[in-house]
Amino acid sequence: MRQIDLPSWARSPALFGVKAVHSIAFFVIQSAICYLVYAGFRRQTDRRAAIAAAIATGETLIYAGNGFRCPLTGLAEDLGAARGAVTDIFLPRWLASNIARIYGPLFVLALVLHARNVMRRPTPGDSTLR
Repeated sequence: MRQIDLPSWARSPALFGVKAVHSIAFFVIQSAICYLVYAGFRRQTDRRAAIAAAIATGETLIYAGNGFRCPLTGLAEDLGAARGAVTDIFLPRWLASNIARIYGPLFVLALVLHARNVMRRPTPGDSTLR
């Protein structure tokens, strides 16, 4: 592990900043997933749901593309964190330890719900519109 060469007084604020950004990103991504589930059950597959899906999918691709390791983990470790893993962000330990087990299935559920909604959409020539 390489350490970023910062003066000792700057490491703690920089590490705090990385954890804060990580926590904000977590909140945005998980809010998008929760919104997708909510909108899916309400049959509201619309532009907002597409934006939420893009956020969640983008995060999933970045996470998977980085070997199922958050890119901020390495930065946090470079700044001196013993572990830069998701458990290092500002969340209760029980939630941080179970993020993938909670939000992974929720994201899959949301995708299934929205796929159902798209498949059931009436077409312009459909007789059910009359």
